[in-house]
This record gives sequence, C-alpha cells and structure tokens, in this order.
Amino acid sequence: MSDDPQIIERSEQPYVAIAASVNVNQIGDTLPPLLPEVFAWLDEHGIASAGAPFFKYDIIDMAETLVIEAGVPVEVAVVGDDRVTAGSLTAGRYATVAHVGHPDGLEQATADLLEWAHQRGLEWDVVEADDGEHWASRLEIYLSDPVEEPDMNAWRTELAFRLRD
Repeated sequence: MSDDPQIIERSEQPYVAIAASVNVNQIGDTLPPLLPEVFAWLDEHGIASAGAPFFKYDIIDMAETLVIEAGVPVEVAVVGDDRVTAGSLTAGRYATVAHVGHPDGLEQATADLLEWAHQRGLEWDVVEADDGEHWASRLEIYLSDPVEEPDMNAWRTELAFRLRD
C-alpha cells in the first residue's frame, strides 16, 4: 500500500555511504548488509546519524548493472575514506511517496511513482548515458527500524526522486 504521491522541496543533505555495483537480482543480498557497516563507521568516528538510512540509485541499467549507495544522512559534511564515501544529496524538488509494506512491493511503488509523474508531465533529474540512467538523486528511505518493527509487512519506506529544475 502506498500513500498518494506529492512534490516536496528538500534541502541539501550531507551523508556517508558505501557504494556497490550489482545486477537487479543482487540488490537484496548485497545492499542491506552495507548499512550496519556504515553505522559502525559513524560510531567509530563519533558521528551521529541525522535521519533514516537509504539506498541511493546513482546509475540504473536494469539489464546490466546498477550503482547504488547504502547511505546514512549526517548533520554536517564529513570526510570519508577508502571504503566509506561522503557526499551530499542534492537540494530541490522531489516527487515522493510513502510505501507501507514488504520491500518486495517497492518495485510496484516505484513504477506507480514514475507513471504518476509521467501523467503530470514532470521530468526527472536524470541523464541517459551508455552505461544507463544517471540520476541526480533517486532514494529509497527506510523509515522503519527493523529492531523496533520486525514485521516487514509493516515497514514504511519513502521513495524520493529529484525532479529536473
């Protein structure tokens, strides 16, 4: 189940992440284990998270490879290292929708959000290239803490895709 999509303004947001290049079938096995590693890195460096963890889809080629970051927002910009990178989520207008349910439903929620924007003539901040779609900011934000809510069917995930200015 998803809420109705909406358009919001997001401020620039510093973050730290670990990136992975995967095919679509590897996402579930590869990315979730990276988040505890990012949180451990934050703890080791005495840095607090400033929000919910997310996956940031940087390059999408569904037939080949996706480049995705498993990230956590932080209050102020920090310096990463050879494993954990530091970046900043782009400020601007985002089309968003909240999905409540098992993560398996995110594929349909994503398709619905893409179609919703298409029907309204909205354009994504994305560039087509030989290796796939390069997105300025395409996020899955995991609002539910699995420790507090172990039932995956009750998890709340926000999709937030940056719109072209």
